[in-house]
Amino acid sequence: MRAAAEAPPAASGESASSTGFRRARPSGDDDLTAWVLSQATNVERHLEALRPFRWSEFGDPATGPSRAHLAAVNRTMATLRKPLYSATRAVRRAADEAVERPARAELARLLRAKSRAQRWVKTTEGVWDFYLDLFNQRQGAFAPWLVACDRVALDCYQYAYLGIGRWRSIPTPPPFCYLRTGSGPATSRRGIPLRRLGNRLNPFPLIQLPYHRLVNPWTLGAVLHEVSHNLQNDLGIARAIPLQVAARLVEAGVPREVTGVWVRWNRETFADLSALLLGGPAVVGSLFDVIGRTELETTGFTPRAVHPVPYLRAKISVELLRRMGFTRHAESYAAMWHKLYPRAKLVNAPPALLRTADKAIPVVVDAMCFTSFPSLGHRPLAKVLRFEAKEQAMIEEAAGRLADGVSPGVVPERFLIGAVRFALDERMAPPKRLFGFFMEELGRRAR
Repeated sequence: MRAAAEAPPAASGESASSTGFRRARPSGDDDLTAWVLSQATNVERHLEALRPFRWSEFGDPATGPSRAHLAAVNRTMATLRKPLYSATRAVRRAADEAVERPARAELARLLRAKSRAQRWVKTTEGVWDFYLDLFNQRQGAFAPWLVACDRVALDCYQYAYLGIGRWRSIPTPPPFCYLRTGSGPATSRRGIPLRRLGNRLNPFPLIQLPYHRLVNPWTLGAVLHEVSHNLQNDLGIARAIPLQVAARLVEAGVPREVTGVWVRWNRETFADLSALLLGGPAVVGSLFDVIGRTELETTGFTPRAVHPVPYLRAKISVELLRRMGFTRHAESYAAMWHKLYPRAKLVNAPPALLRTADKAIPVVVDAMCFTSFPSLGHRPLAKVLRFEAKEQAMIEEAAGRLADGVSPGVVPERFLIGAVRFALDERMAPPKRLFGFFMEELGRRAR
């Protein structure tokens, strides 16, 4: 290219094509040859463009994806690039053959190879774009907010793995939070096939958070809830929990059709209870933010729903609060719930569901939180994720420091959600001030 750029201008009368700058427009078979060769060039450039991600291209390393996240994504992308590479080579071979012999069979072979390669391009590009959008969120104004949630999620994992009674291989990478508007909090667990990844296995937990939660950090009990879905899998109790719930409910005399409902609800119930053990009483307030709706919405039963009826969800958390020793908090939340929904009635639910709820709820809480599991080192969840009065005292002390705009000290990241909620409820500082100090503290810890 440099030689061409340094060549002197063409002399008068010299053909333009001899300089290498311009060629006459091909015609006839030359048109076909140019088009055939360009088809191979196109897919080769597609392959080249869908390259592995680099750690240096997503802004500040303190807020961007970690090396572990990028390595995991690049391994996933490699499973797509390999068949795309094969498809691309097939297009090039078919193009060369069609140039040598532009007959109908060779051209048809080229078109088939091109179509196959384009399908792989579309699939690969869809996955690449998904992660590109995810990682690009760490370059803008929302990066400190998202990394704050990352820190909370990581703290939950660290505490859980320190609490189990035996060694268990440490999962990596940790959860990765991202912003998505127009929907509620959600998670995609590690190791499950995702449609957006072409049904390939998700390499690390993804936690989706809506904008309205991020601007109100006292509602971020959602992070603890979504992390708990992943812990249920990574700690090896995803199968044991529903089996234990079913056995205990049948033993307690709960009708089998009602037992089946509670078993179907096991994952969401577990996430509520685990979040409460991770974050303390303030998480119940965060839950009430979600489930405190119109009476019809809160008491309505949907046959195939995976979430418990919101009216019963509140009662489940209140029961765990009581078992944890927070009697005053349990009574306060129960009284609040009764004032909001004074008539105990479930809409469209089997009559036996409400009739047996007072019997079933303590059994479910005991089965999930106070029963030992081998994969937890023969410890119950309430011992693995221990939360007692001293932890609540830490949260309340941290609340005062957040309100004053000073460092809350060595308090674990997950407790800052309870601290900012306590400070809001006690009107220790204006909401905007609390939001700023909450994000500032977690952002500082990420550096």
